[in-house]
Amino acid sequence: MAMKHYPAEFKADAVALYRSGPGATIKSVAEDLGVNTETLRNWIRAADGRRPGAHSPTRSAVPAEPGSPVEAELAAARKRIRELEEERDILRKAACYFAGETRW
Repeated sequence: MAMKHYPAEFKADAVALYRSGPGATIKSVAEDLGVNTETLRNWIRAADGRRPGAHSPTRSAVPAEPGSPVEAELAAARKRIRELEEERDILRKAACYFAGETRW
């Protein structure tokens, strides 16, 4: 199935239509306009400044204060994640190397 290309004005109008209706659902607006529900959902996310496919944040996006215990814990967790990713990459390379060495 070929992808359809919609003009930017149509996309903006579709998002405005969804937002203007008090009981409007993505599904109902998409059916009225003849577009896929996921397509309309992606247009709404893009209009909100989020990338398509991103989920709604579950917590507020308020950053922690610099120097707070939460900030220190986050920095330590990020450092540990980097270390673990490096170890994983080394093990993957070693596994590929040894898999190529075996001649059954």
